[in-house]
Amino acid sequence: MTFRNRFLRATNLLFLILAAVQFLPDRTVKPAECLNVLWFAIGLEILALVVSALIKKPEGLALFLDIVGFVYVFLILWTLASAKLMWLKETLFPPPGRVFAQFITDFPKIMVNIQSSLSIILQGYLLAALFSIPLGLLLGWKARVGNAATYISKFLSAIPPIVYIPYGIALLPTFRSVSVMVIFLATFWPVLASTMSGVLNVEQKIIDSARVLNVNPFTMLFSVILPASLPQIFIGCNQGLTVSFILLTSAEMIGARDGLGYYVKNYSDFGDYTRTILGIIVIGVVVVAISFLFNKLQQYLLRWKK
Repeated sequence: MTFRNRFLRATNLLFLILAAVQFLPDRTVKPAECLNVLWFAIGLEILALVVSALIKKPEGLALFLDIVGFVYVFLILWTLASAKLMWLKETLFPPPGRVFAQFITDFPKIMVNIQSSLSIILQGYLLAALFSIPLGLLLGWKARVGNAATYISKFLSAIPPIVYIPYGIALLPTFRSVSVMVIFLATFWPVLASTMSGVLNVEQKIIDSARVLNVNPFTMLFSVILPASLPQIFIGCNQGLTVSFILLTSAEMIGARDGLGYYVKNYSDFGDYTRTILGIIVIGVVVVAISFLFNKLQQYLLRWKK
């Protein structure tokens, strides 16, 4: 790629516009702290320049710079609508500089809440995958059983796991264990259904080729059927991961004493919308980061498809 393709793009122009907007006069009652946005933009632009210099694939560079460009546009519009033009009510929609300042102040507390939420997600998600994938392989291995079990799993997965919270509170010792149960149920059924679907739709010629080699049932199931079913299994895993984050934040808003959902609910009850917006943004960033890492794992495990 040429120098122009790497370093002279619309993203760089958007950075300059964002920087210029910060120096317009503020109309807020409290300090808008626009310098925080400027420092964030400078750091993001330095990262963009480093990535532009190092990345080799034009498609990957274009995707990264497009994402950075969307962040710049969002911050430009947010700054103009809040701090500069006051189109948004200041108490409900504080300017981005104030939110960044709050992030710096609450950083230790936010990290504790992120750790709490991720540990619950990890426990429930891994337990669900550990049980649902082998069970799905066994049920899907027999077509008659698998077809019947598919409809049963669809029926049970249609019930929102959050409705089980009252029973979980009555039966389990802590609200944390209730949250793990909710994540388990949110992940178990879609992964089970996708695993059975993947097994039932494995090409017959793959199974016939393995039988010609006279492989034993265990090898057939875990060395032939499982790899062939992985694309379908990952569809269920992605669904379970997305639903898990939604249900976790909802559950934390009901009765937790830590976690990202609790952070948002607690401060919204007190009318602290700076922290409320900050919590919403942090949740979005965490979900995107986890999804990105999960997609990288999926690409690695399915690299044979290329």
